[in-house]
Amino acid sequence: MKTINAALASALLLTTTLTLNAQAEDASCATVKLGDPGWSDIAVTNGVARILLNGLGYRTETPTLAVPIIFAGLHKGQIDAFLGNWMPAQQSNYDKFVAAGSVDKVTQNLAGTEYTLAVPRYAYDAGVKTFADLDRHADKFKHTLYGIAAGSPANVSIQQMIQSDEFGLGDWKLVESSEQAMLVQVGRAVKRKDFVVFLGWTPHPMNVQYDMVYLKGGEKYFGESGSVNTLARKGYAQQCPNVGRLLANLQFTQEMENSIMDQVLNGNTSNDAAVKAWLKANPATLEGWLQGVNTRDGGDALAAVKARL
Repeated sequence: MKTINAALASALLLTTTLTLNAQAEDASCATVKLGDPGWSDIAVTNGVARILLNGLGYRTETPTLAVPIIFAGLHKGQIDAFLGNWMPAQQSNYDKFVAAGSVDKVTQNLAGTEYTLAVPRYAYDAGVKTFADLDRHADKFKHTLYGIAAGSPANVSIQQMIQSDEFGLGDWKLVESSEQAMLVQVGRAVKRKDFVVFLGWTPHPMNVQYDMVYLKGGEKYFGESGSVNTLARKGYAQQCPNVGRLLANLQFTQEMENSIMDQVLNGNTSNDAAVKAWLKANPATLEGWLQGVNTRDGGDALAAVKARL
């Protein structure tokens, strides 16, 4: 009888614990909205978060929005989290919302990034080593710089250079387009050995696809070296502590992101398939990401996620 009573007590304690865990989060936490600027690297990190969250019993939405709209969405509570706060490129948005206290910084999720103008190696070897060298070769570049989507902080910085005639770029033009369209233009130029200057960053498979060099001299606008932060709407980690713990645990490496992006861009596979393959091959990292995290109903997070992989 004592054994039966002990078993019943244990079962009751487990049920109570699971119930409390399930009730620890507001009902609105069931759906997690992740801002997506349409970049390959953030597609990877959002993909990781989405697959883990889905495995834990959450629904996810990843609306594709320009960076300023994502920050405004975090501020207004329309976006829950953003894993793509590139610094210092997004410094002005960071200062306006995070430093001002209306958006929370959860963690730094990636370090040692580069984000600035780049040229192919042959242009660098021909003397284009700094921002100040660009205008001396303006005709070869056709007075054109290639950026990414309109409204991105990097494009804003480039426009500021043009408007202030910094580095002699006053008569240059910026071509704004998607990341993919920009890289198509770079690829065409490289095949013809034409001069091309474009927005480059690490991590990204472009660093493997092309023999490229990052220009010096633009630190005023792009910084020396950078990092990427995870942000959340004000108070989100307190309202949704289980999701908040997962977001705080998600730390990435350049090798990991480059590997997954390369599979997507060059391995003819979907982003989710590449992420799942990486998670299966790296169980120790998966276990670390799920440390202290439960399923939405209070169950075993690691078992639940592995079952979905």
